[in-house]
Amino acid sequence: MTQSKLSENPTIGFVSLGCPKNLVDSERILTQLRMEGYNIVPSYNDADMVIVNTCGFIDSAVQESLGAIGEALSENGKVLVTGCLGAKKDEIIQVHPNVLGITGAHAYEEVLSQVHQHLPPKANHNPFTDLVPPQGIKLTPRHYAYLKISEGCNHSCSFCIIPDMRGKLVSRPIGQVMGEAERLVKAGVKSCW
Repeated sequence: MTQSKLSENPTIGFVSLGCPKNLVDSERILTQLRMEGYNIVPSYNDADMVIVNTCGFIDSAVQESLGAIGEALSENGKVLVTGCLGAKKDEIIQVHPNVLGITGAHAYEEVLSQVHQHLPPKANHNPFTDLVPPQGIKLTPRHYAYLKISEGCNHSCSFCIIPDMRGKLVSRPIGQVMGEAERLVKAGVKSCW
């Protein structure tokens, strides 16, 4: 595992698993980290820390997430876990007791707080040198993007765990949704309205 030099920005590796809602959560976390001066890198070896955004919806997704956490720990050693599987913190700790921290789904501020705790941002970060596009960092091809308009669910179906993992239904304010949609279209995302 490499350590950032004092003159360089800290580096974050990121693994995003699961549904489009998780992908949007990953994009938001990565955008905020980039705005704070963290560099996002594509490999475990180049990262000072790895964040794994997990899925916990079905058994195979849980196994995939636990496997990804284990791989990141094996390759890097410094791992934060977020996402839906974070609702099953005890299960993660039982399999991987060495993770640095665990948060649940759409816990952006908690993730950032844990990153700051274990890998503080560069003290003399200049936000003008780490510009982020107005639409933020996207993990989809340029011509499409996911636009999250709500989170969670108010139904208590016996077969579904989404309300337990993602919480009760909360809609985003229409002004935020429309503003984000306009920024995405300006960035080249094709409108399907």
